[in-house]
Amino acid sequence: MAQIDSLFVTRLYRAALSEHGPAIDAEELEASCYSIAEDDEAGQEWCETEGYPGYTSYASLTDLPWRFPIFADLVEALDKHVAAFAEDLEFDLDGRELKLEDIWINILPEGGTHSSHLHPHSVISGTTYVSMPDGASALKLEDPRSARMMAAPARKKGARRELQTFTYEKPKVGDVLLWESWLRHEVPMNMSEDDRISVSFNYKWE
Repeated sequence: MAQIDSLFVTRLYRAALSEHGPAIDAEELEASCYSIAEDDEAGQEWCETEGYPGYTSYASLTDLPWRFPIFADLVEALDKHVAAFAEDLEFDLDGRELKLEDIWINILPEGGTHSSHLHPHSVISGTTYVSMPDGASALKLEDPRSARMMAAPARKKGARRELQTFTYEKPKVGDVLLWESWLRHEVPMNMSEDDRISVSFNYKWE
């Protein structure tokens, strides 16, 4: 009888932020995101210049945990989630650690999108979700083999999840998603009238 194995698995970590670290008040975190966005003139200018819909602190602020204590608590929780994911991935860290490299706010209004991208030079990337109103877009993840499929036919519509070219994760407020930083992903159009708010981050090996 033929044997068919699944090789080179792509792992996706999903958990409630509250499973590790100090409790994070969702309303306080949302209010903090809006407060920072309102005061961050450099970030607003970058978004306008680059045509980024809504607001991101990615290119302007590098010290969120210092500015607001709730972000310091958030990082404390994320450190534990990343450690759990690294253990699942069976990384040999060789006596070194995975440490936070950067963390930033994303506020995506109605009609806003974030095109397909990856996070070079990092090891683990992820997002925790602050506001996900009805109609807010899921996270779209791309099969990393897609660029190598060349003349292959399309997958069947009902193909098993692990064989689909794209998969969609619809997180809830308070969820944290982690993936290896080479995994290409995007945020499709926000169809809600309300903002989709998240906090994203990268971890490096040092």
